[in-house]
Amino acid sequence: MNALALSDRAAGDPAAGDPAPGDPTAAVANAPGAAARIARAWAALRDVEDPEIPAVSVVDLGVIRFVTTQSDGSLGVGLSPTYTGCPATEVIQALVERALADADVGAWRVVRVLAPAWSSDWITAEGRRKLAEYGIVPPDHSSSSLRDLRPGGRPVACPRCHSTHTETVSEFGSTPCKALLRCRECLEPFEYFKCI
Repeated sequence: MNALALSDRAAGDPAAGDPAPGDPTAAVANAPGAAARIARAWAALRDVEDPEIPAVSVVDLGVIRFVTTQSDGSLGVGLSPTYTGCPATEVIQALVERALADADVGAWRVVRVLAPAWSSDWITAEGRRKLAEYGIVPPDHSSSSLRDLRPGGRPVACPRCHSTHTETVSEFGSTPCKALLRCRECLEPFEYFKCI
């Protein structure tokens, strides 16, 4: 395995991914082949399916926070759980590690990024489209209010017939991040990905 280390730590927002001017990692990040290694890593990660929702990749879900070249020349890959205690996190990490090992990207390390916490806003437009196609209503916005995690305050359209005449069957679907709803028109059950 090419992994150098695994660390569970909070990190600042790594969204930019580029080293700051004067940062000693800038020379490593701009080293020949670094961009190609990063591109291969992203391509490999786009093929890693979420184990609970195989219709979307971990990149589509927004749990891969960054892929950057570290000062020691290894690639750093940031991984955020969708919520603390998500049972799929360890499986996702193993799948990410396997994909990186198979992608011939050289040395790498997966870094668990806990802060800022993952938000459903990070699901890509492609991820939202794939969720809807799969029959899961994607979240329409994130919220810091626990009341907004429930779909009861606003109508949720059925992903099959698009009727808003729906009802909540259970606050929890197949996973804690989803609720189970039923359409009163076509009578089909469906899941709603909660706004987090």
